[in-house]
Order: sequence, then C-alpha cells, then structure tokens
Amino acid sequence: MIDTVTGPGAQPFAVQLKALTDLEGRYQPKLSGLRLIESSQDNGLRMTTKLRELEVKDLLSLTRFFGFSSETFSLAISLLDRFLSVMKIQPKHLSCVGLCCFYIAVKSAEEEKNVPLANELIRISQNRFTVSDMMRMEKIIMEKLYWKVKAPTALRFLRLFHSHIQEQLDAESKKILSLERLEAQLKACHCSFVFSKIKPSMLAMALLCYEAQEQHDPEHTEKIQEVLNSLQQQLNIRDGDLICVRELVGKCLVEYATTRCSRPNGQRLRWTISGRTARQLKHSYYKITHLPTIPESAC
Repeated sequence: MIDTVTGPGAQPFAVQLKALTDLEGRYQPKLSGLRLIESSQDNGLRMTTKLRELEVKDLLSLTRFFGFSSETFSLAISLLDRFLSVMKIQPKHLSCVGLCCFYIAVKSAEEEKNVPLANELIRISQNRFTVSDMMRMEKIIMEKLYWKVKAPTALRFLRLFHSHIQEQLDAESKKILSLERLEAQLKACHCSFVFSKIKPSMLAMALLCYEAQEQHDPEHTEKIQEVLNSLQQQLNIRDGDLICVRELVGKCLVEYATTRCSRPNGQRLRWTISGRTARQLKHSYYKITHLPTIPESAC
C-alpha cells in the first residue's frame, strides 16, 4: 500500500492519485451486503444501519479517549464496514467485532508504544467478552478480509486532494479550506451508514466541494473550484453523482450539528479504567463526549 505523502520527497500527485484509485475498488465494502443491512428490520436478531452507526460513534469516542489519530478511526471504520458487508453477524457480537476492527487499526496506524493492551481496551469499553474472544474474532476478521488492512480511505484521498489544492493557491486563498475542519466533517460522515456505500474518493471530493461552496467567498473560492473541476475530470466523476453526494454531505452535517445527533444517548459513557491506564492516558475521560465539535472556518 502506497501512503499519501507530502513534502519535498513526495511522489508526484498524479502518481499518488493513481496508486490510490487503482486500489480503491478492491477495498470497497460489498454493496450487496450493505444493502442487506439497510433492509434489515430492527428486531434484535439482525444487523441494522442504526446498530452500525451507534457502534461507529462508540469507536469515535474511544479514538478521542486515547488521543488516537484520524487515520486510526477512518481505518477502523473501513475494516468494520468491509467485514459487515461480507459476514452476517448477530447484534450481540457487534461490540466484539467493532472493538477488534478498532484494535487492528490501532496496531496498524499508531506507534507501538501507544498501543494499549487488549484487556485494558476491553475494560475501558466495558465489554463482557474476554481477550481470548477478541483474539478469535480478530483472526476471523483478518481471514475474511484476506489480511488486507491498509485500505485507501476517504481520509487519505481528502489529505491528498487538500495538499494538491493548497499548492496551487495564494496565501489568502489557502485559509479557505481548513484540513482540521474537513477531517472533523469526515468523521461525522463516517458515523452515517449512507456513506459506507460511497467510494472514498467520491466522499472526499464531495466534502471539499461542499466546504468550498459554504464559504460564500467568490474572490478566493474561484481558484479552488477550478482545481476541484480538474480533479473531478481526473477521477471521471459525473456532475450528477457529485452533486448527489455533496447534498448527502450537507444533510449529514446539518443533522450532526443538532443536539440530538451530538448527544445520541441520554447517558454519558462511563468507562472503567485501572490506575495504571489512567496515568498513561493524555486526556481525561470525564470530559469525553460522543461526537466532537466541527471547528469553525478559518475565515
């Protein structure tokens, strides 16, 4: 897997883009499996979109709790959606599946010294399964995904596109698109099942187009739009498809901003941690909320 890299020693944009797009389809969740989840009734016996969304929000909380990177979270969601699309799991097993996907992503994306022990991760998330259960589930997940972990996520495309755009802008125009804000918006989209069916490159493009449109600054966004139009042509994305996904992004972010979405559960999460873990953690779990606030625009 070729990482997206910026800086003097980075490969040309076109080379990085081709490397990601060539792999994108191989790591996409199976549409038939996602549609099966989408059509399932909420009877406690089958996976549903609501259960998947609640699990993703819990994983986002864990990501913030440990101070892990956006890459870790995006990779965990990629693994989760890919597995759910090929395996029919019962709701009672979802927490184990979700935590295993999260743990695989942590071990892949974080520095080894920051990877928590499996039993501490189970304790903090207050799950009732054992380390042995987790190890067995992790093996099943890896086998079903053919041991392919590092997928070309929407975050990778978003960072690559953002870097490419910034290189072509003047100092004032560069302030328009905040990567921090875009990454927070992407996390919100990951919490919505509808984006599981959309290609990562398309989601990244739609986020950038939506954000550029929301700035209402023709003087500085005109150049951004020119670059986005060029990107759209390189990716062979049709106007109608991009507009459709951009509207879905807008709807998601509006819902995300509401009190109901920002606090999906009436009760605050209460994780149990050992003294040793508490001393190692950088952030206080007493201050963790389910979903982060999207930063205000830089302008």
